[in-house]
Amino acid sequence: MLRRTFDLTAATLGLLVLAPVFVGVAIAIATTSPGPIFFRQERVGRGGKIFLIYKFRTMRQDAESVGGQLTVQGDPRVTRVGQLLRASKLDELPQLINVIAGEMALVGPRPEVPRYVARYSDAQRRVLDVRPGITDPASIRYRDESAVLASSDDPERAYLEQVMPEKLAINLDYLERRTLLSDVRVILATFVRILRRDPPD
Repeated sequence: MLRRTFDLTAATLGLLVLAPVFVGVAIAIATTSPGPIFFRQERVGRGGKIFLIYKFRTMRQDAESVGGQLTVQGDPRVTRVGQLLRASKLDELPQLINVIAGEMALVGPRPEVPRYVARYSDAQRRVLDVRPGITDPASIRYRDESAVLASSDDPERAYLEQVMPEKLAINLDYLERRTLLSDVRVILATFVRILRRDPPD
């Protein structure tokens, strides 16, 4: 209950404070590429419930139909504005709406698309016991995930056999010792990693 109160308060304040940023990003997207401002996609939330995640659109409108759901470094589907949004993580800001709606938390395992969740083992599915988050320890570790995938001859296989299992293991370990204070530390660590643009571990 305390965590939900913290998330709701912080997300609401965040939307109010960042409203000018939302407007600026929306104008930049609308004036540089055809298509909607927001990107919506089905993700799996707590208890296996499907919800629509919100992001600022960073790719061409038909991106998924021509290139699948994984994005690698240098992906030609990413727009110029999208490159900046992805680098700064500003594309994730609309997920504050998901937090207010109760579908997500500020900190929690990043929500996956249904076809990848279908491959989870029973042990890995324990990440679905909590609300998914905007950030998590695995996201900090894999800050440059697209670059990691780009270095593979088969990005899809690399994601399924290496990246996804490692991220799940990191988050499952975190959930074993999670507290509200540790969530705040993850949020701060996320900001630090974005500002410093550290290379991946």
